[in-house]
Amino acid sequence: MRPYLAHARAAALSALAYRGNFLLSLGGVAFQLIALLAVWRVLLTDGRVGGFDWPHMRAYLIVAFASATLVGTFVDFRMSHRIRSGLVALDLVKPVDYQRARFAETAGGVWIEAVAVVVIVAITVAAGGALDTPPGPMLALFAASMVLIVPLKFAVSYLSTLACFWTENFVGVLWARQALTSLLSGALVPLAFFPGWLATAAQWSPFAGLTSTPALIFIGQASGGHAVLLVVAQLGWVLAMWFGARALFRRGLRRLTVNGG
Repeated sequence: MRPYLAHARAAALSALAYRGNFLLSLGGVAFQLIALLAVWRVLLTDGRVGGFDWPHMRAYLIVAFASATLVGTFVDFRMSHRIRSGLVALDLVKPVDYQRARFAETAGGVWIEAVAVVVIVAITVAAGGALDTPPGPMLALFAASMVLIVPLKFAVSYLSTLACFWTENFVGVLWARQALTSLLSGALVPLAFFPGWLATAAQWSPFAGLTSTPALIFIGQASGGHAVLLVVAQLGWVLAMWFGARALFRRGLRRLTVNGG
């Protein structure tokens, strides 16, 4: 356990050292929140759209901002560089599990992101009024769903970064991942606005757990057994993608070439 705690601590110190990158990234997400709040405030002035009124949409967008901010560090860039350059070979000789070490690095910066989320959400609530919170059991389920975002988002990022074993460039992979997750997670538009077949497919995909699941639980559009089922699906995708990534990593190592050998 101590080696992984050391990885987490090093990642946190790195995030603090390069806080300019973090603040720029946070500023981009915060600006998106402000823009979406302004747009939806106008659209929902006179009533409801797709089952959402303004208080529900405002709470939904704030939860979406929180989920987008978590696990926003640049671990995947470092990992992609080391895979493409062959430096990953040095990681493989260390007495730690490669995937667990990368997860520790990802988790190490989460507390910094969580503090930033609390500050910005507090400012938003102070400016626009308090949010209606779900009752006790649903609030606990919402908290569990938010916690599951960390390993789920890591799994999505880690799996996509493993593509660097087969590609020469990570930027295209990153853009494709960001486009897919932004659309199918409900971060930009709630899944309820999608066509029926696409909404159903997206709701049970791993991406919904990144935004839609915790947001729907918080605003009360998913409750009781349905909410429990959505969180169980989140957990199921975490486990499936975690072990799937281990199998893909073993295949990727066969593609690794270091100094021509």
